[in-house]
Amino acid sequence: MNKGVFLDVGSVDNGDLKLTALDRTLPEWRFFAHTKTQDRLERISGADIVISNKIHLDRPLLEEAESLKLIALSATGTNVVDLEAARERGVTVCNVRDYCDDSVAQHVLTLMLNLVTGQPFYAEGVRQGRWSAAEHFSLHDRPIRELKDLTLGIVGYGNLGRAVGRLARTLGMNVLIGERRGREPRPDRLAFREIMANADIVSLHCPLTKETRGMIDRAVLSSMKSEAILINTARGGIVVEQDLADALRAGEIGGAGIDVLTHEPPPEDHPLLADDIPNLIVTPHNAWASRSARQACIDQLTGIINAFQRGQPVNRVV
Repeated sequence: MNKGVFLDVGSVDNGDLKLTALDRTLPEWRFFAHTKTQDRLERISGADIVISNKIHLDRPLLEEAESLKLIALSATGTNVVDLEAARERGVTVCNVRDYCDDSVAQHVLTLMLNLVTGQPFYAEGVRQGRWSAAEHFSLHDRPIRELKDLTLGIVGYGNLGRAVGRLARTLGMNVLIGERRGREPRPDRLAFREIMANADIVSLHCPLTKETRGMIDRAVLSSMKSEAILINTARGGIVVEQDLADALRAGEIGGAGIDVLTHEPPPEDHPLLADDIPNLIVTPHNAWASRSARQACIDQLTGIINAFQRGQPVNRVV
């Protein structure tokens, strides 16, 4: 194998990562910050290995990629690849795993703290002059709660969910693990409806599948406590976004911290980007993106390619 192509290295590297070891895995690498749909075939032509994060590799493209032997995904999700087409072509697909647990858990905790203390909203009030115009030395005219003794419900208890649970317990939270909607609860899980009805904060960490798409809808939101907070750093399609916007406006739940949306980047008229939605924090899908996590992603890609060349694929999906 001689040639590799990274179709969207800019999705991982801001110029602050070390790519030398990855570059040395093949005689020739071409790194593109981003690749438009119409440029995919030209760029992967003749490549033995293709790395992609969010650039779709569909059946028509894979059928044209005669030299392709390995697709290495710089993400855990595999929905950007037609896996069946890759299998039929004999193309190996591998993904990176467990590289950003601490970064995501930290982000979840940040969203929870910001929402229970209201500090982003207080900070905005300071910029607007509310503190300068106050009669007293302190502003505390919106609720400030403590995480201690609140109940955190986690849906999706893989490495990410476990990392969040560990941080939550150190702050004195009561952590409950919930089963996915529509499943009978396993011995170490509570029923989905029980988690949603009783948790003060719910954090989602499950993959986007046919089973989980739209899992958090109007009915589920209306079953939550009126002060409950929803955190989603998993995938946007798990939450019906218009239903969440409506629930926040109606005060059916207390707040939401959202790092992922169904369409990314989102259109300006996205339901959760409206400026009249209270107690909502939307971050731009960067919970995973600490520098150390992004470097770990690159290092794991290097390991995947080296292992494949030794005939011992790791993290194999197909």
